[in-house]
Amino acid sequence: MTSLEIAKYVGKVLDEKQGADIKILKVEDLTILADYFVIASGDNKILVKALSDEVDKRMAKMGIMPKKIEGESGGNWILHDYGDVIVHIFHKDARDFYSLDRLWADAKLIEVSE
Repeated sequence: MTSLEIAKYVGKVLDEKQGADIKILKVEDLTILADYFVIASGDNKILVKALSDEVDKRMAKMGIMPKKIEGESGGNWILHDYGDVIVHIFHKDARDFYSLDRLWADAKLIEVSE
């Protein structure tokens, strides 16, 4: 799978699991960190953890393992690093506070359904 296909797949998984305000940002021309960021929110810590668990489970079924997962114990911001795709799953308050959407406003927005 290409990094774009991975990002879209993760976006669909998050959507199926009731993730909110899902965005795929093409950041490859803006940073060396990744090609795409997938950003989503959950209304509470339980949903944030459930979204994270579902992404991890579904990606593992595809044979794609994260290089690292951070933030699972806190539940405000869980990050899955898949190399060229980084997944940010936020509690809605943490998403407002860190405002990655604004920070990466120059990134091209990719529709999940494209």
